[in-house]
Amino acid sequence: MADIPTPSFEDALRELEDIVAKLEAGGLPLEETLTLFERGQALAANFSAVLDQAELRFQKLSPTAGGGYDLSPMDSSED
Repeated sequence: MADIPTPSFEDALRELEDIVAKLEAGGLPLEETLTLFERGQALAANFSAVLDQAELRFQKLSPTAGGGYDLSPMDSSED
């Protein structure tokens, strides 16, 4: 899969929305359809990675009884 540039999340989302609209409209040559589909797949994979990282930022390490740590969601009341 080709590396994609890292636009802002919002710019990438707009691009993906444009791609979906073009694909849904149909009437594109096969090669262009495949190119758009591949770009959309790459953007979707990038979104998944970005969202996974964002989720990790909203977790905390909690000590375990055995001396290790577990990740757990932060309470909304925590700062």
